[in-house]
Amino acid sequence: MNPIERVVRAMTHLNLGACLALAGTAVLAQTAAGPQRIVVTGSTIDDRFGDDLREPSSTVNLSGRRVESEHAENLIQVLKAIPGVTIDTSGGDELKIKFRGVENQRYMGEKPGVAIVIDGVPVFERTGKVNINLDNIQSIRVVKGGASYLFGEDALAGAVIITTKRGAAHAGGAVELDRGAFGYRRRLGRLGFASGPFSGHVQASDRASDDWHFQSDYQARALTGNLRWTPDERSDLTLGIEKEDRFRDKHGTVTGVTQALEDPRGTLGRDYARHFDVGLQRSNLTWSRDLSDTSNLLALVYEYTDHTVFWSAPQRFTATGAPVSASDAYTTHNDYDQRQRGAKAEWRATLGGLAVMGGGELKRNRYLNLTSAMVAFRNSPMGAVTPPGMVMGDDRTDESGRALYAEAKWSPLQSLTLTGNLRHDRIALDYSARPVPGNGNLAIDEDQSFSATSWRLGAAWTPGEGRSVFGNVSTGFRIPTVDQLYRGSQNPAGHVANNPDLKPERAVNLELGLRQLVRLAGHSIAVEAAIFQIDRDDFILDTNGQYGNGDAAHIGRYENIGGARSRGLELGLHGTAGERLGWDVAYTYLDARFTRYDRFNLALGNPRGLPVGNAPACPAVRPNWNNCYALVAFDNTGNSLPRVPRHSVNLRGNWQFAAGWRLWGEVDHRGTAWADEINQEQWPGRSLLNLMLEYGTRVPMLGSQVRLSAFVRVDNATDKRHWTIARGTNDSQSYASGFRYDGAYTAEDLSITVDPGRVWRAGVALRF
Repeated sequence: MNPIERVVRAMTHLNLGACLALAGTAVLAQTAAGPQRIVVTGSTIDDRFGDDLREPSSTVNLSGRRVESEHAENLIQVLKAIPGVTIDTSGGDELKIKFRGVENQRYMGEKPGVAIVIDGVPVFERTGKVNINLDNIQSIRVVKGGASYLFGEDALAGAVIITTKRGAAHAGGAVELDRGAFGYRRRLGRLGFASGPFSGHVQASDRASDDWHFQSDYQARALTGNLRWTPDERSDLTLGIEKEDRFRDKHGTVTGVTQALEDPRGTLGRDYARHFDVGLQRSNLTWSRDLSDTSNLLALVYEYTDHTVFWSAPQRFTATGAPVSASDAYTTHNDYDQRQRGAKAEWRATLGGLAVMGGGELKRNRYLNLTSAMVAFRNSPMGAVTPPGMVMGDDRTDESGRALYAEAKWSPLQSLTLTGNLRHDRIALDYSARPVPGNGNLAIDEDQSFSATSWRLGAAWTPGEGRSVFGNVSTGFRIPTVDQLYRGSQNPAGHVANNPDLKPERAVNLELGLRQLVRLAGHSIAVEAAIFQIDRDDFILDTNGQYGNGDAAHIGRYENIGGARSRGLELGLHGTAGERLGWDVAYTYLDARFTRYDRFNLALGNPRGLPVGNAPACPAVRPNWNNCYALVAFDNTGNSLPRVPRHSVNLRGNWQFAAGWRLWGEVDHRGTAWADEINQEQWPGRSLLNLMLEYGTRVPMLGSQVRLSAFVRVDNATDKRHWTIARGTNDSQSYASGFRYDGAYTAEDLSITVDPGRVWRAGVALRF
């Protein structure tokens, strides 16, 4: 065990309450300087009430100016500089954000364990992915640790709060044009105004790429707008609208290490899902009123819609049982339509050393899902024939939620701030499905409701200027999904069962940290460090293992049978050397393990076939693995969570070497991780070098406020070939086996996305 592991394990074994008590004792031993006026920092609607020095949880704030200065292609390139953050992508700006190892064992099809909030609107697909318009960000606030005390369901490990562009700061206009490798292109135009009590803007953007990977092109076209009215000094009304149309094709994955080496673009083989057409629309109306110099009222109403159509399940066999390998041969057409509507209101007040906030939330969400057969097909050479056009699933879920939440901050001494949060959620699910062959021609009408109480207790001790010791205990929860509750009704022909008695998953976060402003050789360094432990309980897992299948001897269903623990150390440094040089360091040590996971069945062969031993179709000796499967049991308790590197480091530097010129550089290191739950196959680590040169100047001949800028950015400047992601679940039709099942699980069965290597982008912008 290395020194870092010893420190983290020793400190996370300490009772956090005892640590806070010791800090409080030290404070009380000081000469009290008396209470001071404080403000509540928590809000699910707005982020303008921040006071990070007295915040008891790890937080990171990024301005829109910093986001724009990165000239990034997607949000991954911005957020990877934050300790404890990992992100998966499936093309373009479509992301799945994860914190501190929570949900790293999941793929792109499950919830992320992180709440994503844009202008107070919780935005998500039920699959966990989120589409973020990178061109419409004014600020990003990242809160780590259990965050359900503010944001409710699924905030197991934290929240990302995004505020979009608004206000008089965007008066005037902007035109931006970018080009890059593999047909990358970006265009943006914005016009804004500020006149008296009104301000607003309209922005159109288009971001697209042919992509290096085979059939992985993407495009995102967005139209956004914001209008703000401030009738007096105490109130304002803001309307935000965003409409976006997206398309992306394959993820660019290949199967196995041999294909990753010989065919890294994935010209052979097929992704499980592709050809995504996504229509997004978000609107929200926010009202704010200062009731007095010490109290405020906020209210928000919103609607968010997501209509996604895509293909899934590559066709393996024709209706006659002949094998199929054509790249465009898919079996299932998916039509998913989501609508989220809600309203929130918050009141806050400050009374000297006491500040309070109370809020309420109502939401009504609707999820429609229709799947049908694109062609006639069989799942195995001897399986039943599915005719073209057959409706395989037609279901609807109505979700309603009510929540009350509150926060209180008390500063009994000038150097001590105590924080308490409490939230109670009541969530009801109403699930219905019409009779179709996919569910045995049975009508389904089920309903279930859940209650969950979330909380946070924290403290921040500020013994001197620019210094803070903070700590908290916080919780998160996630309710079961409809698929987990009623999987047997959805697929009565399969060996699965319902479980309407599932309990919500729970997470408890313990955290102790330090914020410090240090002067070294005349230069300032801002330090934030934290140790943490997240324990997940009642983890919902399939009794047959993730993506496992069942048979008569292995009837599967979801149960609260799992647990996981993440322990780690996060360190962030930001320094300057004069006015021309700045640098950042982000380091994460993370040890994430399953504390309970004793039932995991790994499938060998075709999981849609017949079990081995079902003679004569699938004899026990020398079975045809394209028509047969076998299950191998594993106990993953104590195993490391997959895709969680033990060590991650991000180093960044900015040098303004001449008037208007800026040189930016980044070294990003990710250590080795496991690619699968059974900890058999590894995902190798890598270190990358990214560089950027930027120039900006005013153009007096066009006006005193006109500014012209240009940049060139090169990612992976050393052209290091590596894997962007690696996942392993079971035996697959791999490149090495001629895209046939071979009855073995090895590195040839990993799903791998290979990085394209050196990538460049260049652009020019005119702002006036």
